[in-house]
Amino acid sequence: MPSLPTTPVPIVLAGARGHGRWHLANIRRLQHQGLVRLAGVCELKPLDDGELDAFAGELPEQSSDFGALLDSTGARAAVICTPIQTHAELALTAAGRGVHLLLEKPPAATRADFERILAGVRDAGVACQVGFQSFGSHAVPAIRELVRTGAIGTVRGYGAAGAWVRDEAYYRRAPWAGRRRIGDTDVVDGVLTNPLAHAVATALELAGSGTAQDVVAVETELFRAHGIEADDTSCVRITTASGVPVTAAVTLCAEQAGEPYVIVHGDRGRITFWYKQDRVLVQRAGHGPEEAVHRRTDLLENLVEHLVRDASLLVPPHRTGAFMEVVEAVRTADEPRALPDDAWYTVPATASAAPRRVVRGIDGLVAAGADTLTLFSELGAPWATRSCPEFPRGVAASGAAASGVVVSREGSALPPSSALDPTAPDAAPSPALEPRTGPTTEVSSS
Repeated sequence: MPSLPTTPVPIVLAGARGHGRWHLANIRRLQHQGLVRLAGVCELKPLDDGELDAFAGELPEQSSDFGALLDSTGARAAVICTPIQTHAELALTAAGRGVHLLLEKPPAATRADFERILAGVRDAGVACQVGFQSFGSHAVPAIRELVRTGAIGTVRGYGAAGAWVRDEAYYRRAPWAGRRRIGDTDVVDGVLTNPLAHAVATALELAGSGTAQDVVAVETELFRAHGIEADDTSCVRITTASGVPVTAAVTLCAEQAGEPYVIVHGDRGRITFWYKQDRVLVQRAGHGPEEAVHRRTDLLENLVEHLVRDASLLVPPHRTGAFMEVVEAVRTADEPRALPDDAWYTVPATASAAPRRVVRGIDGLVAAGADTLTLFSELGAPWATRSCPEFPRGVAASGAAASGVVVSREGSALPPSSALDPTAPDAAPSPALEPRTGPTTEVSSS
């Protein structure tokens, strides 16, 4: 446990329901340690006594006016866990008052809003931490050290995979859920940009390609099985300035829910990182498999340590610039294509879950994308091939299939990256262990 500050840091939480409940519980944990004090809660509808039961005797002030609440409570820091499209204005409201930030992912819905946040916190001289909890895993520096020392030889690419299950109620939980925009306001609530954003961002972080300048081009393939605007089954390949490709293949329409992971591919082995579990598996030539579970530093705890002990921030916003390039590529891509009816089926409702849609064979496609650094079209998915009608504009042909939309930072079309050589000495990742107890790190903002 870090040394305690003289006075607990007063915190305002904006957005205390949905994923905000996780933050509420985490603030209570840190308040019990004397690190912080929940000074205020900003919600459109105030929390009731049951929701604030853990804070009995020390109830926070409540208001729907974020700026007024920051003023009245004298907050030194704020946690923003509100709908994606509200992040920029709330972050700038806090920065303008000299209030430090823990800003949930994705930090903004557009590159322009992200750059406004960057400028706002810089000009105000406040600290901003972006809520990619996986960056706090001690596995991240451990993996980087393995790569640096050549444990798996020359790195040839980074592949992320995420196969999750979300039912139809998931898209009814909030008016912005599953939306690309509301009126003229961008939301960009797609599988790559929100629920499985950690898969993309963690792969970029491990690759040492976290800033916007590290991204040369982004190829996207966006699909949807549900009757929504946004994508629920997608893949992306990022060409980095180092020349090492980063891919992610993700879905919310899995046959079986699995633990998301990132694979570091080397020419003499691989490292698999189950980032929600902080679990690392090293497989390399001439060695038996080596597995380890690492500790994790909480991001709010790290922000407090930054404020009172000048510790380095784990996720300053510029380190998520590459991820925001992916968000921008998804935002400006053609509308996600509805999968044909024969590509998915419906699992009926149960006592505990609404009906859900499952894309046939998607679990294997997601794993194959991470294994080979290839897109769904290149893997031969019939609904993603060039022959499929209404394929997005601006695609580049690749053999019998087509790659996704290619967007460079300069706006020019670029050829897709090379696929990973399938003859490399890689082995498929071992089955995920049962999830560890405690809060998960990959949940949608609410």
